[in-house]
Amino acid sequence: MAPIEIKKVTDRKQLRQFVQFYYDLYRGNQHFVPYLFFDEMNTLRHDKNPSFECCDAEYFMAFRDGKMVGRVAAIINRRANERWDVRQVRFGWFDFIDDIEVSRALLKAVEDWGREQGMNQMAGPMGFIDTDREGMLVEGFNELSTMYVNYNYAYYPEHMERLGGFRKDNDYMEYQVKVPEVVPDKFAKITEMVTKRYGLNIRKFTRRELVEGGWGRKIFEMVNETYSNLYGYSHLSERQIDKLVSDYIKIADLNLISSVMDGDKLVAFGVTFPSFTRALQKTRDGRLLPFGWWQLLRILKWHKTDTVDLLLIGVLPEYRQKGANALIFNDLICQFQRYGFKYAEAMPQMEANEAVRSQWQYLESRQHRRHRCYRKDL
Repeated sequence: MAPIEIKKVTDRKQLRQFVQFYYDLYRGNQHFVPYLFFDEMNTLRHDKNPSFECCDAEYFMAFRDGKMVGRVAAIINRRANERWDVRQVRFGWFDFIDDIEVSRALLKAVEDWGREQGMNQMAGPMGFIDTDREGMLVEGFNELSTMYVNYNYAYYPEHMERLGGFRKDNDYMEYQVKVPEVVPDKFAKITEMVTKRYGLNIRKFTRRELVEGGWGRKIFEMVNETYSNLYGYSHLSERQIDKLVSDYIKIADLNLISSVMDGDKLVAFGVTFPSFTRALQKTRDGRLLPFGWWQLLRILKWHKTDTVDLLLIGVLPEYRQKGANALIFNDLICQFQRYGFKYAEAMPQMEANEAVRSQWQYLESRQHRRHRCYRKDL
């Protein structure tokens, strides 16, 4: 066989090729969900992604006989490295054909670049920050994916085992939850109790309050506080928060966002979106034109899906024992019932976070996917 050639992405045309490879690799796979093409491009562009204020990155493509056969991003998040006192290079956007020489060459490119930058360990798959997709799929290859998690073939983790030197660093578990016909007594009773005892209540903000009044920013400022001790977390800056407000809050159905208040203080939140999974599968490689925009609009405006995605839930530490999360579920379940959603997709939760995972015991649920981050000392 011809040798593997590794090329670094140096211009916009090559970046488009880097992004396009994923769609080509999974074309025809019924479990694969295309990501929005423009969103992938903007995330990887230095001039579009505010994460580059704390990150450095290089992108590598693998070729054999002139044909692209793999890709990988090498990322250094300086803010996260300082927070966790490590010298770590991350690898992400890691995709390849079933050829061990290809995966080996790609990870070596990350390793070599990381060493040049003074790093002594590598970990991934990870993105720039925690709102990017993390982890390699190791369970649930025959489950329908979502736009918020990585999907990959079963041979990916097999390669990681064969390459040597990589070990499990963290696992994320995902659940499919059946929306109950009535709110479980557990949530209803706790909601009644905490409302009377602690004076907590649900507030539905207007778009103006969230975007112009600063409450949307407060939600993501709370993410910094409630997620700060989670695996590899990187503190969100003001620019990153502003982008998240623009990407999510500006277009969200506000009935699907729950905010728990203690007087005028925001103490917990839940952000959910109707699932774009099936709509994205009807697009042409995640592009809005010619008709992809219509598929997404049907979800945003008319909720033409039976599934809702649970994107973010956060509760201030001092309110976790006061049942604030029960208020969130009590409110959201009622909204899900009203919209006719049958299922909820709970986004990745750390395997070690038993307190979060235990909440699904009160609902009919199944753990159907698992993603893994690997680490290797350099």
